[in-house]
Amino acid sequence: MSTRSLPQGADLYGDLEPAPRVTPVHYLPGLGVAVLATLAAGYLSDHYGAPLTLMALLIGLSLNFLSADARLAPGLAFASRTLLRLGIVLVGLRVTIAQVADLGPWALVALLLIVAATIGAGVVAARTLGLGAAFGTLAGGAVAICGASAALALAAVLGERRASQAQLTLVLVIVSALSSFAMFLYPIVAHLMRLDDTGAGFLIGASIHDVAQALGAGYSFSPGAGETAAIVKLARVALLAPVLALAALYFPTEGAKRTAYFRLPWFVIGFFALAALNSAITIPAMVGDIAQQTASAMLACAVAATGMRSPMNTLLDSGPRPMLAVVIPTVVALALAAMAAALLS
Repeated sequence: MSTRSLPQGADLYGDLEPAPRVTPVHYLPGLGVAVLATLAAGYLSDHYGAPLTLMALLIGLSLNFLSADARLAPGLAFASRTLLRLGIVLVGLRVTIAQVADLGPWALVALLLIVAATIGAGVVAARTLGLGAAFGTLAGGAVAICGASAALALAAVLGERRASQAQLTLVLVIVSALSSFAMFLYPIVAHLMRLDDTGAGFLIGASIHDVAQALGAGYSFSPGAGETAAIVKLARVALLAPVLALAALYFPTEGAKRTAYFRLPWFVIGFFALAALNSAITIPAMVGDIAQQTASAMLACAVAATGMRSPMNTLLDSGPRPMLAVVIPTVVALALAAMAAALLS
């Protein structure tokens, strides 16, 4: 009589089945949907002047129902993780050490204090509101550094267990909305404070979340303020890598001990490497433009995929606490930047 192995108890629920093997072909459906959403966002951004990241996020959220299709899961996960990390690496070509040095010692010290205080305000606000230090780091870092790009980078370091897709989506929505609002409001604040071009440029560059909105607000004040805002804002972008390194140190990989040897994520090392390369040699303008456009496209595609993968029930039930956790560091950044701008003006 032939013997037959009986199924184990856990296998009644399929727990012992091997994970399905994912091949490159499995990525195509989800990745194709994310790319199409990014192209649609690019069209709206080009024709109506709307922020690319915000359009990609809104389109992704509108297509959230597609996440129920298991065939799209591998491609959407690839877009929201791997493309995100590759885009972060390419952001390193936007900054150089010289741009940071051009600020001068006092302005640089003020900028470092503003960034540190803004992240600290986000952490304190989030913990007070019961959202946890990881969410505070995500929210405060997004406000302090470069908006959606910083939020995506920090989420990659924190991991989905500490910063879920729903939390990341909330931060992206709130930061994008506040950044667009600040683009119109902060130049008015600079006029009311009677700041000169240097002071206005510092105020705008040190406090507005996203790069595009900071430059738009600066040049709407004056060409001189726009140039100063660009330098200050790029200096904040340059601080992304050390902030990511500190976040990786404070929030070690799941299962690792903080006292064990410290290892930077590969995409942070890549960011450092390209920033150092851009500082050491002159990158051809065409190469820099292509890298910047590619980085923007990858980050927009990651945002669209994140919107599609976000659990809508969690988003709708979140209440006002996540918004407060982003608004509070935004107010802190504006107040400190205004004080520094008044001294520098």
